[in-house]
Amino acid sequence: MVGAAESQKVVKVLITGAAGQLGTDLVLSAQNCGHEVFATRHSDLDITNKTQVTEMIRAAEPEAIIHAAAWTAVDACESDPQKAMAVNRDGTANIVSAARQVGARVIYISTDYVFDGTKPTPYIESDSPNPQSIYGASKLAGEQQLDVTTDQIVRISWACGEHGANMVKTILRLAATSPTLTFVDDQIGSPTFASDAAPAIVDLAVSSRAGIWHVTNQGSTSWFGFAQDVLSAAGLDPNRVQPISTADFRPQRPAKRPANSVLENAQMREAKLTLLDDYHTPLQRLVDRLTS
Repeated sequence: MVGAAESQKVVKVLITGAAGQLGTDLVLSAQNCGHEVFATRHSDLDITNKTQVTEMIRAAEPEAIIHAAAWTAVDACESDPQKAMAVNRDGTANIVSAARQVGARVIYISTDYVFDGTKPTPYIESDSPNPQSIYGASKLAGEQQLDVTTDQIVRISWACGEHGANMVKTILRLAATSPTLTFVDDQIGSPTFASDAAPAIVDLAVSSRAGIWHVTNQGSTSWFGFAQDVLSAAGLDPNRVQPISTADFRPQRPAKRPANSVLENAQMREAKLTLLDDYHTPLQRLVDRLTS
């Protein structure tokens, strides 16, 4: 992903949210690269507790902090804006403040939800955010705690992986119990697999690069198309999936979803970094693991 000299350098990396879907793969990727890893989970680090965060980071003295801890329950955030901001904005501020004290750079994991979804083409890193949900607003507020001249903001979208709950597991579960499945066909995005994104994020974290990065698997689809892809990968009939519009979907979800969540990896292209595989490749790999 990055230059050989950078990728071979051993770095002390602290990873928050290490028990999460992406966090689990981040820890494995960093360890596989030989980096010195400090993994923190919610049970041992409450990021909203500034004193606890400061003490943890001072003790670890990392060179880089990959901040993956967040409250990502999109609809729950909508009904509790105070908690969303406490975790995603203030928790990030606590991480950044402590990082400054030990001279560590911060790599913040953000989301496609910072955009309003109305752009007719894929979003690039320099596009202006305009979140339409509390979750998106809280993640943008987290982004604003960083200094992009030294830190990194890494936006991912439609995250899936072997660890934790995600749409691939949901689709397989529904397919096992229902003859037909219904998914919206007017929300499009770039499915991103933790097994692919994690190594790229670790490479970025240990590099000298700063700024905003979109890190997604290549290719885009609707949730309807993605559900069909999952069934096909599992050897099932994709025609069991029926399309529906967001407006007709019942019950309506509390948080507004971006109609267009496709993130273009413009910065990675410009930096001549290796792009992630087309999403169908890791999807097949994941479905094989989940159904074996």
